[in-house]
Amino acid sequence: MWVLVFFDLPTETKKDRKNYATFRKKMLADGFQMFQFSIYLRHCSSKENADVHIKRVKTILPPKGHVGIMFVTDKQFGMMEIFQGRDVVSAPETNQQLELF
Repeated sequence: MWVLVFFDLPTETKKDRKNYATFRKKMLADGFQMFQFSIYLRHCSSKENADVHIKRVKTILPPKGHVGIMFVTDKQFGMMEIFQGRDVVSAPETNQQLELF
């Protein structure tokens, strides 16, 4: 599963910029990586694990702005076409999950 967080936060005042920076830093500390400006994603091994990270994002929401959270399966994420200019680029790598029997 992939968790995607989309956000549009105000940056007009010094306090707004601090809230933006704090939110972004906490997302990075939780293992999210930037996909595009204001779109961060994280690979999770299961729906339960995705729920944990979604809950963490909800606890760090800034006081102002718009934040959207979505999760998609590996298959859905893999069907996404990504371009840089007119060139096709590959999607971010999926972490390998170990299975213990």
